[in-house]
This record gives sequence, structure tokens and C-alpha cells, in this order.
Amino acid sequence: MSMRALFLVLLAPSLAGQAVAQQTDSAAVAATVARYQTALAAGDSTSAVELLASDAVILESGGVETLAEYRSHHLPADIEFASSIPAQRSALHVSVVGDVAWVTSTSVSQGEFRGRQINSRGAELMVLTRTPRGWRIRAIHWSSRSSR
Repeated sequence: MSMRALFLVLLAPSLAGQAVAQQTDSAAVAATVARYQTALAAGDSTSAVELLASDAVILESGGVETLAEYRSHHLPADIEFASSIPAQRSALHVSVVGDVAWVTSTSVSQGEFRGRQINSRGAELMVLTRTPRGWRIRAIHWSSRSSR
């Protein structure tokens, strides 16, 4: 057996293990994001906040908020919107590198909110890190525009 073939035989189990770990991590990250979105739609601020890291930042509507600012400012409106307007979400695109992950997705939201018609397209980016309590959201960036 050549040295190259021997190297590949020895390396194969390690690569297979990394692939399984990557799939497991990706699933756990996607589940965390789904739980956060479900909590918002259900009006469950406690569960939503538990999935955010204590130093999380939320970027939306042209501003940046700390977790404390978000809890007292945008979170109630985000819950009201998410529970009033159903969003059709694209599949999540999950990337994991070590203990950091980022998730991107898009959505279409249509319905009535606070007396006005909504027809918008949105984009979402979440950055998560692995913690002893599982994956936690460290940053969220939302942007949206009206559909024509």
C-alpha cells in the first residue's frame, strides 16, 4: 500500500466523524432559529429571550439594539407582527465553523397589521455561538422591503 493510500485510510474515519458532527451541529443551529421564530409567533417573549445570548445585538429598522434595549423596545412589536402576519419562509441556509454558526433565510409576509396592508419580502441573518446551554443567538439582522 502506498503512503498516500495509507494516509487516506487513516484519515477517512476522522473525516466521516467531522461530517456527522457538522450535520448534527447544523440541525441544532436550525432548531434554535426555528424555536426563536416559533416563540415570536406564539407571543412567548420568555422563550424567545432565553435563546438570545446576554450580549446579543439586534439590527433592524436602521438601528442597533442591545438585548436590554430590544426587550423594552422592538421585541413587543416583533411579537405582535409575527403573531399577526404569517410569514412564508425559505429554507434556512446554515453554516457552522467550530463554535460559530450563521443562518440566512428569506421570507414573504402578507396580511393586515395595525390597520394597514402588508406585502413585504424580508431577509434574515442570525449569528449563533455554542454555549454550555446549547446554541444561542448572538446577533440578528433583519431587513425588509415592500413587494410590488
